[in-house]
Amino acid sequence: MTGKHRNTSITRRRALAVTGGTVAAGGLAVAGYQSAFADTAADAEATATASATSTSGTCMQLMSSVTEGPYYLDGALVRKDITEGKSGVPLTLRLTVVDATDGCTPVSGAAVEIWHCDAWGYYSGYTTANPGGSAPAESEEGDSADDATYLRGYQIANANGVVKFETIFPGWYTPRTCHIHVKVHTGGEKADGTYEGGKVNFTGQLFFDDDIAEEIFALEPYSKHTGSYTTLANDMVYDGGGASSGLLTLKPVHKSDPSKGYKGFLTLGIDPDAENTGAGSGGGGTPPSGGPTGAPPSDSPSPSASASS
Repeated sequence: MTGKHRNTSITRRRALAVTGGTVAAGGLAVAGYQSAFADTAADAEATATASATSTSGTCMQLMSSVTEGPYYLDGALVRKDITEGKSGVPLTLRLTVVDATDGCTPVSGAAVEIWHCDAWGYYSGYTTANPGGSAPAESEEGDSADDATYLRGYQIANANGVVKFETIFPGWYTPRTCHIHVKVHTGGEKADGTYEGGKVNFTGQLFFDDDIAEEIFALEPYSKHTGSYTTLANDMVYDGGGASSGLLTLKPVHKSDPSKGYKGFLTLGIDPDAENTGAGSGGGGTPPSGGPTGAPPSDSPSPSASASS
């Protein structure tokens, strides 16, 4: 069962941060990360949170890894702004990586990789695939984005385990709810503009409150994609666990004007000794009927210049 778009006033729900829990081998902890948005303030709070957690001996509730999905591409670029001119409601995403097996201490140098669809449901590398419902062709947006790399990228965690991305609020495609894919890598290094070597410790997805998503989808350019979208309760991947299942804590830039954008927070507590590429495991791994399908175009860039889906 899916939710219908409607142009009505919506009451936002606050995503609840989840704390506590037991560490499990190979798992990933995810908890809402509350802080100010200034870089220095956010980084200071990340340090304080990690220190307090370490002292108390308590760590975040763990979240199971899921499949990387059918739209992943190797070789994403290391960059903060992944929009490439794609239009949509601005989203500043701040993720904090901590070691769930060592008192939630920050994981400096972890490489966080994200990828997601554009406002009409198209992924770079799969721009001719049908996102379901009724949407303009991806080419009709008229932007300057590279069809093989937009809305994909890496950031390397600082000393406080913090990474920050500038992107847009994702759209939707049948039959999935609004989401962002994420991988956390350790042990590799930046080379030729991308991240090479090491291993993937976690593969997961980040989710958005239904009320906020519906409000965004009533705005341009999202509103040009019409039809039914899947709510959190009916998604094949999201399991209803709130922040521990990847639900972002979201704060509006301007409370009365959602078009000004949102800022999203989450803390990712990894096991640096675990490995989970997400290939062929978990839910949502096969392209659904009517959803985006197909292989990346044959003229996609080399690994050093391509991205992740």
